[in-house]
Amino acid sequence: MSIGELTALLRQGVMQVMFMAGPMLISALLIGLIVSILQAASSIQEQTLTFVPKMFVILLVLMIFGGWMFTSLGQFTEQLFRRIPEMAR
Repeated sequence: MSIGELTALLRQGVMQVMFMAGPMLISALLIGLIVSILQAASSIQEQTLTFVPKMFVILLVLMIFGGWMFTSLGQFTEQLFRRIPEMAR
């Protein structure tokens, strides 16, 4: 296996992580922004107020995208396992 192939494999792995974590991170970011704007407007400075909405939104995103995420991860893992004989040479 050449350095170029190894670099491509590493790039695919990083992209896989970004695609899987992206929906959860973006939704948590948006909910945090909305809650912080509401906190600033209402002068409520409770630190734990952002935790519960983020938790529910992340669980909702996992329910919606969970099947796709596990299918995508499974396909990537199968691709890696198929390439093991090439890597051993």
